[in-house]
Amino acid sequence: MIGDGKGPSSALQQPLKSLSLLVVVAGTLLLAACTQPSEEERLRKMGLPPADFVADVREGKKLFEANCAVCHGKKATGSMQGPPLVHKVYNPSHHSDLAFFRAVKDGSRAHHWNFGDMPAQPQVSPEQAGHIVGYVRKIQRSAGIK
Repeated sequence: MIGDGKGPSSALQQPLKSLSLLVVVAGTLLLAACTQPSEEERLRKMGLPPADFVADVREGKKLFEANCAVCHGKKATGSMQGPPLVHKVYNPSHHSDLAFFRAVKDGSRAHHWNFGDMPAQPQVSPEQAGHIVGYVRKIQRSAGIK
């Protein structure tokens, strides 16, 4: 008789209950074993320096000259290969610091100038990019771009 606890359906229910419990326990253990990345790892994957990072504009100038000046000019005034970063279009309210970090990490499509797309700069670490952004913002402020 079906449902009397003694027939074949009852015999199938017990293994299914055990299997369900096993799946729940295994899932819980798997979730516990998977840890979230640290804040520092998350920022690094985004191409950003650590949260407590402080830019050194002197270091930024050296890094800019070594990695950026070929296209953006020695003092970020542009060249035949790239746009000037000391220009009102790059003011912080139009191009945030995050836009600069993204351009370094992922490259940037040409959208204000006709120089072509900017390729990613994988040789520049997030910390180095932070120093460069600090330097660029300093020379922008000196030029009256705020």
